[in-house]
Amino acid sequence: MMGLDDTLDDATEQTAPVWAVFGDLMAGLLGAFVLILVGVLVVQIDLVASLKQEVEKRQMEEQRRMALEKALAIPLASGRVTVHNGRIGISGSVLFATGSDELRSEGRQLLKSLVQPLLVYLRERDEMLMVSGFTDNTTLLRGPQQRFADNLELSAQRALTVARALIDEGMPSSQVFAAAFGAEQPVADNADEKGRAQNRRVEMAPVPKASNAKPARNE
Repeated sequence: MMGLDDTLDDATEQTAPVWAVFGDLMAGLLGAFVLILVGVLVVQIDLVASLKQEVEKRQMEEQRRMALEKALAIPLASGRVTVHNGRIGISGSVLFATGSDELRSEGRQLLKSLVQPLLVYLRERDEMLMVSGFTDNTTLLRGPQQRFADNLELSAQRALTVARALIDEGMPSSQVFAAAFGAEQPVADNADEKGRAQNRRVEMAPVPKASNAKPARNE
C-alpha cells in the first residue's frame, strides 16, 4: 500500500505544475486578446473621428461653394465667370489683350459687377480676397514695346491691375491682395491655343484673414 500511495503522490506532484503552466498560458492569451481588442477599438474610434471630420469638412466646403455661387449668380449666368473649388475664374481675354496688363472696358465692368456680392460674402465670413494672375507658357518676345521680363512679371502686373480695379470700385484695400504664378499651375495643356487660352486667366479666392493677435512685448 505504501508503494501505491507514493506513486499517487508523485503523479499528483507532476500534474500540478502542468495545470499551473496551462493556467498561466491561458491568462497570458486572454491578456493578449484583450490588448488586441482594445487596440482595434482605439483604431476604429480614430477612424470614425477622422471620417466625421472629413464629412464635416466636405459639408463646409459645399456650403461655401453654394454660398459663393449664390452671391455671384448674375455674373455666373453671363458665362464670363466660373467658380471651381471655391475659386472664381475669369478668362484673361475678357480682362486683357494678349501680352498686356491694361484692363479692357468690358473687363472693368465685369469686375465692378463682382464687388458688391463679394463684399457681402467676405464680410459675412470675415475673409479677404486673393487675386491671382496666371499665363500660358509662351515666351514673351523681346522688343521695345515689351514691358515685362517674363510671364511671372506679366501675371503679377495683371493681378495688381485687377486688385486695384476692385479697390477703385469699392473693395476695401484691406480685404484684397495680389499673387502671381506665371505659367505655373496650368489648368489645361499648353500644346494648343485652346489650352493656352484657358491658362491665361485671373482667379479670385476668398481666404481666411491673418490673425490680428499681436505678439506680447518682452519687458
